[in-house]
Amino acid sequence: MKYAIRMFALASAVVVAAPHYALAQAPAGVSLKAEMVKDWTGLKDTMTKIATEMPADKFNAKPTPAQQSFAERVVHIAQVNNRFLGAVGGTAKAPALDAKAAGMSKEAAIKAMQDSFDYGTAILNEQTDQTLLQAAAMPPPFLGPSTRARLYTFLIGHTWDIYGQMVVYLRLNGGVPPASQRP
Repeated sequence: MKYAIRMFALASAVVVAAPHYALAQAPAGVSLKAEMVKDWTGLKDTMTKIATEMPADKFNAKPTPAQQSFAERVVHIAQVNNRFLGAVGGTAKAPALDAKAAGMSKEAAIKAMQDSFDYGTAILNEQTDQTLLQAAAMPPPFLGPSTRARLYTFLIGHTWDIYGQMVVYLRLNGGVPPASQRP
């Protein structure tokens, strides 16, 4: 019986300690920060390409009257990035954004979006693998307690969702998304 109790205690200790040990021990050469920077900057490039692909005269096109225009979707990315990146913490300042003005032209909308990604890159460059795993001071209430890394993964997921919408807008206006173009 004592042997069984000791084995249970040992197994319990392993189960409790293993996730913490695994979290603290990243494989050699792997960096959470480096992966986040790669994904974040790659997403900026992808979103810039699709936004640039929409002709300027179609930038205010809407699939239906109730939906936002393509320009408003682009500016929405900037708004959400700027809002939630502030919760990550850091010394980088959020870019000024007048959403109404930014939505008035293709160039202004794309610049607002790119500036929001640059803001995210600046904040990421202030982080380390360890600080990305720390709790964000004021995460959005709908996410609940979250690490700084989770805020980035939320924003990446949100932006890919908007990308899917932008693909539809572009195709409805005769365009082909850059990722689908063939030589």
